[in-house]
Amino acid sequence: MSEQIPKCGCCHTGETINDTDFGYTLSLINGKYKLVIIYWLAQHQSVMRYNELKRCLGSISHKTLSSTLKEMEADSLIIRTEYPQIPPKVEYSLSERGKSLIPILVAMCNWGSEHKK
Repeated sequence: MSEQIPKCGCCHTGETINDTDFGYTLSLINGKYKLVIIYWLAQHQSVMRYNELKRCLGSISHKTLSSTLKEMEADSLIIRTEYPQIPPKVEYSLSERGKSLIPILVAMCNWGSEHKK
């Protein structure tokens, strides 16, 4: 007997994926680095500076990191705090909205642990 796959109930006949709650969530976390940035901020340090993030992400370009951080700030996933000093000091942290994505990361970690060969 085959196991019934649970359905999330957020997609209805005739809707495109972009019109669903699932599609909305994907629009916020899509891209190569957004979940990784959330991971670093959540698991390793609550506040990170730009260069710390860049080192953790490896081969990401300045332009890609800057635009990704701007998108995440615009979506209220991270908080950018700028200190008026020379040289400028900018720190990034997760907002409450960003922190609400942590259970998704934990579920992904658990899935990887269970299915990694």
